[in-house]
Amino acid sequence: MLTLTENAATAVTHLAQRMSTDTGGLRIAQAAAPHEGYAVSLADGPQQGDTVVEDGGARVFVDAVSTVELGDRVLDAHVDDDGGVGFALAQRS
Repeated sequence: MLTLTENAATAVTHLAQRMSTDTGGLRIAQAAAPHEGYAVSLADGPQQGDTVVEDGGARVFVDAVSTVELGDRVLDAHVDDDGGVGFALAQRS
């Protein structure tokens, strides 16, 4: 199952706090076009079939196809000086 670094959990929690719901989180799904990776967006809650990954109050919803592909990955995050958040996936060691 996808795991989160402490940085990713903190970033997801802060992003979700901007939403008007307590059930929100970050959603990772297949991109619309093949071979474009993943689409990352804020979501009010999981969609049917999503796997919910919770860590330190952070909630990440992963669609069914991506759940299989990301099962051995770690989600990390970097916050730049302007407050922008970038996410990266790494192989779990």
